[in-house]
Amino acid sequence: MTEGTTAAAAEGADTLTRLEQEGEIAADYLEGLLDIADLDGDIDMDVEADRASVSIISDTGTRDLQKLVGRDGEVLEALQELTRLAVHRETGDRSRLMLDIAGYRARKRTELADLGAKAAAEAKSSGQAVRLDPMTPFERKVVHDAVKAAGLRSESEGEEPQRFVVVLPA
Repeated sequence: MTEGTTAAAAEGADTLTRLEQEGEIAADYLEGLLDIADLDGDIDMDVEADRASVSIISDTGTRDLQKLVGRDGEVLEALQELTRLAVHRETGDRSRLMLDIAGYRARKRTELADLGAKAAAEAKSSGQAVRLDPMTPFERKVVHDAVKAAGLRSESEGEEPQRFVVVLPA
């Protein structure tokens, strides 16, 4: 191995270790919240796309955990931010941790990828830009990725919380 390859491998290992540590801190924090709320749930940790990913799942069904998702994922977004703050407090570093509860984000990601692909197909066939409804940063990212996979470009426009995706024709 060359010196550059060795350094890159060491940096990758350091990043993985840091992200695993973020996941462990987040899991401890979330277990405490579940105890306080008297909710049953198992914590699953992973590293996906250079970010820590933590999921709360339940063997007894997702009904109780839906309280932690809230309407349109609002409670989930708030819990994600609180969890990121808990990680920041422990590590001193900003976290990009992604939280999923009862598979909500996974289902939402699939729906949004389909929306992005349909908007890309519409922009291709019509030759016109397609404007989508306002979305959260997570939602926009998934749509941007789907549009890119379809071979087109997209941009975010507007101001939060009314920021939206525009799919541009080729």
